[in-house]
Amino acid sequence: MITFHSLLHMIDTLHTEEDCRVYLENMRWNGKPICPHCGSISEHHYKLTKDGKFEGLYKCKDCRCRFTVRQGTMFEGSNLPLKKWFYAIYLFLSHKRGISSCQLARDINVTQKTAWFMLHRIRYNVKDDDANFNDMTQVDETYIGGKTKRNRGGQGRSTKQKTPVMGLLSDGLVYAKVIKNASSKVLLGVIDELVRKGSTVISGSWSGYNKVKNEYIHEVVEHSLGIYVNKDGFHTNSIEGFWSQLKRGIIGIYYLVSPKHLPKYCKEFVFRHNTRKESNRFNAFLQQSTERLYYGELLEKPEWQLIG
Repeated sequence: MITFHSLLHMIDTLHTEEDCRVYLENMRWNGKPICPHCGSISEHHYKLTKDGKFEGLYKCKDCRCRFTVRQGTMFEGSNLPLKKWFYAIYLFLSHKRGISSCQLARDINVTQKTAWFMLHRIRYNVKDDDANFNDMTQVDETYIGGKTKRNRGGQGRSTKQKTPVMGLLSDGLVYAKVIKNASSKVLLGVIDELVRKGSTVISGSWSGYNKVKNEYIHEVVEHSLGIYVNKDGFHTNSIEGFWSQLKRGIIGIYYLVSPKHLPKYCKEFVFRHNTRKESNRFNAFLQQSTERLYYGELLEKPEWQLIG
């Protein structure tokens, strides 16, 4: 397994489609091809050639079905070369605020629509957050998108066109979820689901958090009074720092994100934040990229909008 220290390092190492295919096979199979049809693991699956050249097509020695390393991954069904996929994945993971579909389209010479679909496929395969909220947990909500009544950008709960997002942060790991509203019922529901009872929860003075004290140690920071660290030293500055990264990425790179796709972008920034200290994110992503996203799925209405 190679740890790529830069994009140039990856391009120099995997400069042909054959190099990329072999590298992906090593990531997924470690030298022993696995048939996606019957699960047979063997070094002796048949290698089928075309014009005397082997290009990655196997035939299972047990069930006799044909397969390639792309099957059962996010690359299945894509006509794009793996080299372009690897380039897109590396940029997606390494750019702190992401990369737009327009920029990616220019970088790898595809249409903007193709680049947009590629980026959504990559987001779909981002590992779900596994943050452990057992001790000190900062909670906060923010509002993304939309405009005020005067057609100017604004912040806060009065901007009804904006989409609310709730965040939790503990031990440097963050979790973000798009919510219907910032009511007490919704906020407490997320906290009860993710935070261990009896631990310390730190929040602002929004009334939606008032009932947190019933099952948690509740520390309040009075932001409305210009206080950002309370008398006991508790604050929500870390989760607010994450909101800054999320909003700067959306405003500066993506410009506009619809409420429909906002959960995917939140997941992207959560993943990038939680893996910021990992030096081998590219290889780890290739090993976990097992989910295929269909274009039609991007057009479906998300479940959170169907509720209520």
